[in-house]
Amino acid sequence: MPTPDLILTNARILTMDDARPTAEALALSGETILALGTTAEILALATPSTRVIDAGGRTVLPGFFEGHVHLGLGGAELAHLHLDHLHGIEEITAAFRAFAATHPDRPLLMAQGADYGMLGHPISRHDLDAIIADRPIAMMSHDHHTVWANTAALQATGLMHGAPMPHGHEVVLDADGLATGELREFEAFGPLITLGGEARINLGIATGEEPATPPTAEERAADKAMILAGMQHCAKHGVTSLVNMDGNRYTLELLAEMQAEGTLLLRVKVPFHFKPHMDLTALERASAMMRDFDSAWISSGFVKMFMDGVVDSRTAYMINDYVDQPGHRSFPLFAPETFKEIATEIDRRGLQIAVHAIGDGAVRTTIDGIEAARAANGARDARHRIEHIELIDRADIPRLGALGITASLQPPHPPGAMEFPLEPTLTRIGKARWPDAYLWKTLATEGGAHIAYSSDWPVTDVSVLRGIHAGVTRKPFEGCADECLSLMETLRAYTAGGAWAAHRDHVTGTLKPGMAADLVMLGGDIETCAPAAIPDLGIALTICGGRILWQAGA
Repeated sequence: MPTPDLILTNARILTMDDARPTAEALALSGETILALGTTAEILALATPSTRVIDAGGRTVLPGFFEGHVHLGLGGAELAHLHLDHLHGIEEITAAFRAFAATHPDRPLLMAQGADYGMLGHPISRHDLDAIIADRPIAMMSHDHHTVWANTAALQATGLMHGAPMPHGHEVVLDADGLATGELREFEAFGPLITLGGEARINLGIATGEEPATPPTAEERAADKAMILAGMQHCAKHGVTSLVNMDGNRYTLELLAEMQAEGTLLLRVKVPFHFKPHMDLTALERASAMMRDFDSAWISSGFVKMFMDGVVDSRTAYMINDYVDQPGHRSFPLFAPETFKEIATEIDRRGLQIAVHAIGDGAVRTTIDGIEAARAANGARDARHRIEHIELIDRADIPRLGALGITASLQPPHPPGAMEFPLEPTLTRIGKARWPDAYLWKTLATEGGAHIAYSSDWPVTDVSVLRGIHAGVTRKPFEGCADECLSLMETLRAYTAGGAWAAHRDHVTGTLKPGMAADLVMLGGDIETCAPAAIPDLGIALTICGGRILWQAGA
């Protein structure tokens, strides 16, 4: 039997393994878990070279599995201005001007965390001109689907008079044919991202394509630095595995280079991003990515698509009209029959489907496509997934479990749960539909859906502890049922649930002998902690593949 490199004792270990739900000690050897048991049993395995850490009664869990993040974007945005918790034009102006003074050479001053209603009226370039007029500045909405830019930024990117855009993307123009400053969806604000020098790291979500010219060694190093910054930030929050929803081969190549260089900290799964302009032959690239990247650390094997946008910009596709804009429902980014054909081909290739669908119309269109794929190809352990499901028609709820669809949900997303304000979301959904929004418990119990939780970082804070708190304490909207899962169900959705949904449950997600040595030790006992205090527990230790990535106080 191998000897342990590291032993944790006196812990409250929640294994997420139904065969042995708890233990008080475990031993790690190399990159795997060697044994679990009582403190006395595990200490008996120690050798003089074994490191022993006394957990002091703290909770130990499988490393958190972040099932939906944007790693490169998050790493890049750590260096941006953040507007969270700022209120009013005076505070925003002061923050922007201080940031500008600190970064005199940046071609674009980009801020994150803007709120659609933060100024009390529709935001325009003139609002941003009043903040700073002589340098390009822009603000990204908290949902990452809208950017507001000042006149200098629009002029620098050639967007002042609009530009041809793909279906669903828009440079909003005023009555005179000039840009208002509002840029909806990725293709519209892509030129700003390019101006800021972050185009390559955004390709996976913006276009799904590869860099037009081979990046230089210096450019690759810069991109890897943003990815590494993102990984380090995630590790501090107990994350050891993640699904990076920005998909292209270039991202996988960078991760492979990082692994060879010894800087790959976390396990990462990367999709192929299929865009509406692509034809079915593009899926050969997805199959090649699945074939070429399939290790315990770097994997692919799934296709990401966007079916709609978001509620706040009224780009989420609804079955019924928006309450505050009669006659408008938005539209699916893939025509229903086209999507059925695409889904069928993805499934035929043995690839997993993952679709961003927020409005109930988008959710239904996605379910219909997965149903068509199953009818054509037969049932298999595909674990196709729908990302977000913020609104769903009641008739579609049981279809999730019947078709084996995973509900990939984000506890930080409901208005009021964390940073997202109540408005304009609740008004856009309409009070009559509030009972059909953000249905975590209902999708699991009535729908029979497998649940995987995540943050969608950098759309929201990557802190899993804050996400857990939101998941167990969210107050129902007026007239609505409590949709919170229990603490144990929530912990499972952030660990074993995420691993299962990503087809990585044979590697990680549970603590048992032979599984990856991926774990997180919290700063206390989460089972006895008051729910309100969960965000303050802190992360005491993060280990991935037997390697300590984060230790509080170290």
